[in-house]
Amino acid sequence: MPRYFTLEEARRMLPFAGRSIREAVASRQHASEAETWLRNLSQRIMLSGGMAVDTVAVEAWKTQYDTNNQALKNAMEALDEAGIQVKDLDIGLVDFPSLYKGEEVCLCWRMDEDDITCWHGLSEGFAGRKEIDDDFLRHHRGDNLA
Repeated sequence: MPRYFTLEEARRMLPFAGRSIREAVASRQHASEAETWLRNLSQRIMLSGGMAVDTVAVEAWKTQYDTNNQALKNAMEALDEAGIQVKDLDIGLVDFPSLYKGEEVCLCWRMDEDDITCWHGLSEGFAGRKEIDDDFLRHHRGDNLA
């Protein structure tokens, strides 16, 4: 069962969410760079029928890959444990589940935004974002409100 956030609770989580999603995005990028380097090396070795390899460089790239994959996993787990849903690692998009008029919705935030200003229904996604207005503020709730 998801955790439901009020807007105020989600806003208090932004420093944590921002650090975590930025770490996840960066770690994913660094792991991808290492994976590409290692894959290219493997292809060069296969195409040339073998070659001398700089084992120090290979180990460094493997370490970068492993370290960043673990950092990505840790960041994703931390967000998940906090009840924050990662929606898109390319743009650093996360959702904070909330309730609006008894229906589950998402408070939507992207890592390049200063504040949470939008929400959307479960089936609408990012494309269906709506501005948070007075009606939303009056009729939304989290876990702790009746």
